[in-house]
Amino acid sequence: MLVLVDSASLYFRAFFGVPDTVTAPDGTPVNAVRGFTDMLAYVIEQAKPTRLVTCLDLEWRPAFRSRALPSYKAHRLAPDGKLEVVPDALEAQVPIILDVLGAAGITRAGADGYEADDVIGALCARESSDPVEVVSGDRDLFQLVRDVPTPVRVRYAGRGLARATLYGPRELAERYGLPESRAGEAYADMAMLRGDPSDGLPGVAGIGEKTAATVVSRFGSFEELMAAVDDPGDRRMPSGVRLKLAAARDYLAVAPTVVRAAVDAPVQMSGPDRLPASPADPDELDALAERWGLGSAVRRLTAALAAAAR
Repeated sequence: MLVLVDSASLYFRAFFGVPDTVTAPDGTPVNAVRGFTDMLAYVIEQAKPTRLVTCLDLEWRPAFRSRALPSYKAHRLAPDGKLEVVPDALEAQVPIILDVLGAAGITRAGADGYEADDVIGALCARESSDPVEVVSGDRDLFQLVRDVPTPVRVRYAGRGLARATLYGPRELAERYGLPESRAGEAYADMAMLRGDPSDGLPGVAGIGEKTAATVVSRFGSFEELMAAVDDPGDRRMPSGVRLKLAAARDYLAVAPTVVRAAVDAPVQMSGPDRLPASPADPDELDALAERWGLGSAVRRLTAALAAAAR
């Protein structure tokens, strides 16, 4: 199995879920590092993958998306209009997380100018041998679930990993009322119509999640749905919905670029994605554990690597 970890999703959750009283010997907060390392160990313990990649945001608000839709994540911009508002205490911990991953020998992947969602989408698109499990607290990645050519499932950790739910086409279809045969694609189509305030995605005025799912389910693709907007004879499109979609035509023209993962993202990886049985640099990992007070978390991660290899 190949596990793809949405790293930012997990370390943000770790930062806000683990008390900031968790500090290094020098008093530096390491709650995100400790929490993320424990989460990663838990994922490895549960999935026992042979391959694992931690996927990174090299650009949290890609230019191609903000050009298409200026409101995309605009509410998260810092006063300089460029950087994302991230707590200083979390920003300082991200390099430590990367150091731990490097010393452990766990593969990191990113793509210049793209989000982690795109990295994960590209790695799913190219996978032709092993089943894939995506670990994230971001529902946007539901669009990637599939059965062929290799199964892709999303372990959704919105309420924490211990209570995470595994979504495939059947579970996605049952939860949202989408066609199972194309549940992942249909989820993305539904998201375009419904919108998502947390991402600055306006959606179509007057179209909620239930209506969006019903309409999407009547068509084989988003392009087919949009063609029906201009065909008053297409009875699959209720007249009231047609008027609302027509009024949102400019938004709907760019929505696919914003919502769909860029599966052609130029992913670069730190090395092979084979999960190591032991740390790549045990001395460095021990040094990091001592400096930052990560002993128990690092020991758990090391034990998880060894157990997965057995």
